[in-house]
Amino acid sequence: MNRREFLRTLGAGAAAALGRAAAQAQAAAPGAVPAPAAPAPAPAASAVRKPNIIFILADDLGYADVGCYGQQRIRTPSIDRLAAEGVRFTQAYSGATVCAPSRCSLMTGLHGGHAHIRGNREVQPEGQEPLSAESVTVARVLKDAGYKTACIGKWGLGMNGTTGDPNRHGFDLFFGYLCQRKAHSYYPEYLWRNGEKAPLDGKTYSHDLMAAEALRFVRENKDRPFLLYLAFTIPHGKYEAPDAGPYAAEPWPQVEKTYAAMITRMDADIGRLMALLRECGLDGDTLVFFASDNGPAKLDAFKSAGPLRGMKRDLYEGGIRVPMIARWPGRIKAAATSDQVWAFWDFPATAAEVAGAAWPAGGDGISMVPALLGRPQRGHEYLYWEFHERGFSQAVRAGNWKAVRNRPSQPIELYDLAADLGEKNNLADARPDVAAKMEELLKSARTDSPLFPIREPPAGKAAPARKKA
Repeated sequence: MNRREFLRTLGAGAAAALGRAAAQAQAAAPGAVPAPAAPAPAPAASAVRKPNIIFILADDLGYADVGCYGQQRIRTPSIDRLAAEGVRFTQAYSGATVCAPSRCSLMTGLHGGHAHIRGNREVQPEGQEPLSAESVTVARVLKDAGYKTACIGKWGLGMNGTTGDPNRHGFDLFFGYLCQRKAHSYYPEYLWRNGEKAPLDGKTYSHDLMAAEALRFVRENKDRPFLLYLAFTIPHGKYEAPDAGPYAAEPWPQVEKTYAAMITRMDADIGRLMALLRECGLDGDTLVFFASDNGPAKLDAFKSAGPLRGMKRDLYEGGIRVPMIARWPGRIKAAATSDQVWAFWDFPATAAEVAGAAWPAGGDGISMVPALLGRPQRGHEYLYWEFHERGFSQAVRAGNWKAVRNRPSQPIELYDLAADLGEKNNLADARPDVAAKMEELLKSARTDSPLFPIREPPAGKAAPARKKA
């Protein structure tokens, strides 16, 4: 069956045709757990049923903060099970090295050189720079294709009443934080629900409310196709949790116990969501993604970036390479590992193809449906990122070559990721031919933005210190 024929049959036929992942499959990385026994077959799906799509986004979770990517101290059995039952990508990238521009790429299919939102630009008294009214989002395209749509969690792309209001960009339901700054507190005085403040007592852990809302959304829409963008705020600071969970007796500093407990709490809620899909007979009809919006804000305690250099706010691999798992029983091979290179701006085109919808031409993304199915995949000529804090920095990857420029006036750094994943050996002087080509890409990959102009700190002046976002 070719890919077009495969997509025509999505959601059709008896459950026996859906297949189930191999029961004893195991994710190919430290910390993974064996796949459980196959669940009972789901009821036959309607011939017109389209697949559900869930994208679970963690916040500031490092590449190696979960077991299936090498974490040894933080327990993530549910995420590890996702990998054991699906495909684990080892070369997936976020849209940016901080929150708002990364999420903009995920929603609009544009990389940071073309996107409307390119940084965490604040708007007073509350919110960030809003998406433009003209921005096309994955939610809008899927809503027009008959999907019920929800964004639950952290938005960061505009307040209610602005052009960036999520309800104006295709989401039937929004529940959570519109403003990223407000999301720094896990015990807020209110969350937003479809443009209205939902008052809280300041003593309720917001993550628990958002996890419960996600379960409610699935239950209420189990008989229709849905898109659920579940943008958790864990483990972004400030580090708060109701308790230390399984780490209470560990001889660790309290902040480490809390950080680990936050991740394990999120993991448990992901497990509850997966259990609900099985309970509702939606397991084989639902494509689930799990990823992080950028690299970790902390490095040392848990070696959160693994072998990668850098962290959040860096354009080295530790700031932009993220865990990415996709699970779809019967479609995606269980316990698979893929080195396919792709990025957040590929998600909208991928989701549109899965939904049988057309993603508009002219974006930066490519549908990754072939890669999900373990088939030959067309790749990118290059991937591009830029960062507008501490001056202006850029990065581009073409093949295994990666160039980083940390200031407009500085020469580029050049790394061969195949031989130097940790980006320790700058080859710019040794390979001037490659460096020149990468330099051209850094110029041609972007268009100027009046909202996010290129700035550089004056000569001799230190770049601004890192700030929260």
